[in-house]
Amino acid sequence: MANLRMGGVLAFYCAILFAQQAAGPPAFEAATIKPSLDPPGSISGIFENTGRINARNVTLRRCIRGAYNVPEPQIIGGPAWAEQDRYYIEAAAAVPAGDRELMLMLQTLLADRFKLVLHREQRAIPGYRLVLGKGGIKAQASAPDSRSVGQSQRGRIEAQGCSMAQLALKLAEVLHRPVLDATGVAGRFDLKLEWTPDDMKPPAADPRADIAPQSSAGPSIFAALQEQLGLRLESGKVPAEVLVIDSAEKPSEN
Repeated sequence: MANLRMGGVLAFYCAILFAQQAAGPPAFEAATIKPSLDPPGSISGIFENTGRINARNVTLRRCIRGAYNVPEPQIIGGPAWAEQDRYYIEAAAAVPAGDRELMLMLQTLLADRFKLVLHREQRAIPGYRLVLGKGGIKAQASAPDSRSVGQSQRGRIEAQGCSMAQLALKLAEVLHRPVLDATGVAGRFDLKLEWTPDDMKPPAADPRADIAPQSSAGPSIFAALQEQLGLRLESGKVPAEVLVIDSAEKPSEN
């Protein structure tokens, strides 16, 4: 009798496994991909709603970042066009789906339409640890039912419902280095960070000049983090998972 029960349990789990394999990976019901004709500097990002995504002016590497939740500096290899060519992508699921399900569907879309093949590796690479400053975090806690939305521009990050891990991801994109969340702070926050990129600061004064140039330079991103959010960045090697692009192809138009 015990053998019969064990056989029945095994048959039950085999049936579940077969059903999962037959269903295949999660995928969108419909999707369109078109080259972006937006001028340089236009708004770029992946915008999510229940059951659908609208990706504007995005590169393949940006799509990989969103689909696999890995900063672009940790995406290695691939053809040059993967970080140069930009696309508009609209995709809808057959049923309402949350952020996690949508990103799994985006993984399937990239494999189908871009013929993306990649693998993961663990490496210790130069980066930063995001830690609390002496005074603690200065950002305001988000409302319990707030959605996670954000917008990034040169010298500015503004977000609602943002976790420290998500902020670390945004900082990694700005700094082109991995940023590890080591704050130990749970929850989500509404925050705004403004700084002056290095290439927008005025040149140093010429000591031979009679009058020094007027300077309206704002803080660096490191100073802004501490002053505005109560956070610090510590440099050093950090453990990071990297995604290595083995191959990819440009998608055909719909």
